[in-house]
Amino acid sequence: MIVLNDDHNTFDHVAQTLARVVPGVNMDQGYGFANKIHNNGQAAVWTGPKEPAELYWEQLSSAGLTMAPLEQH
Repeated sequence: MIVLNDDHNTFDHVAQTLARVVPGVNMDQGYGFANKIHNNGQAAVWTGPKEPAELYWEQLSSAGLTMAPLEQH
């Protein structure tokens, strides 16, 4: 799943949301992703099977993060 940079989410919100939703992501890693999203325009925050990806994508999107479409394999 790829989170895109936007003009309305704060670093704190992105980091906290990733730590809350994505398995294995703690706050430090969430801030690392937030920094990468800010500097590179996007970051891949999770890879894995389609079913959990859809759930995490929906949860992140519902929390206001700007998500790239899920890749279909």
